Amino acid sequence: MKEKRLKNTDWAVLIISLLLLFIGIVALYSATQSTELGEFRKQIQWSLISIPFIILAYIIDYRIIVKFSPILYLIVIGLLVGVLFTKEISGARSWYKIGDFLSFQPSELGKIVIIMFLSFILYKLQLKGKREINKPWKLLIYFVLWAIPLGLIIIQPDFGTALSYIFAMLFMLFVSGLDKKYIIFAILIIAISTPFVYKSLPRHAKARIEIFMNPESDPRGDGYNLIQSKLAIGAGQFLGMGYLKGNQTQLRIFASKNN
Repeated sequence: MKEKRLKNTDWAVLIISLLLLFIGIVALYSATQSTELGEFRKQIQWSLISIPFIILAYIIDYRIIVKFSPILYLIVIGLLVGVLFTKEISGARSWYKIGDFLSFQPSELGKIVIIMFLSFILYKLQLKGKREINKPWKLLIYFVLWAIPLGLIIIQPDFGTALSYIFAMLFMLFVSGLDKKYIIFAILIIAISTPFVYKSLPRHAKARIEIFMNPESDPRGDGYNLIQSKLAIGAGQFLGMGYLKGNQTQLRIFASKNN
């Protein structure tokens, strides 16, 4: 059993993932070594916390995890409801604060759990054939189960994470064999509703979009970090300026505008 598991392991993905983690940690230290290294320590902390979960994901067959996905789905829904009663951070109630150094965002865990659960539901809905998903009542079941966590995330509000849930749902339906008429209809609905959705966004959400399009419109405010990022990329180009040599970080240019 162990030999089979080792044989089926995608070592290339594992090695590349560990390499990216190492490069990210080194780059983060280089970028923050002139400060108190808060972000660097946080990255190390979460990297160590993630190791047991990586081992569990490797040991446990994913088909077993999928069978328990309905229970995990309910747990995530409970967490998403509970987080709405936590203290507001940066204009949203999206985080559980654990002690002085740890914080936990349930919508991030939900990305994995919801995808597994909806995959499980799609499988159940298509037991009699792939075309079964095109039955309106089955589509309704899928949409309701998807809309519950999505709605809770929008209430927080966390529109960026909500958008990732929307794209995940659409791509899952696309590969499941959904009729083209539904796909065309969905595209039309999105295109028509986009201006109305944009108008209803809160100020900080609109600001993110507007600043992304034109950071120079508020160079000392919301556009500050984006402009400095462009300067850093322009100065270092593809390979950067070297370890511990970045101008935008070593000269503390990335400090908060309030500091």
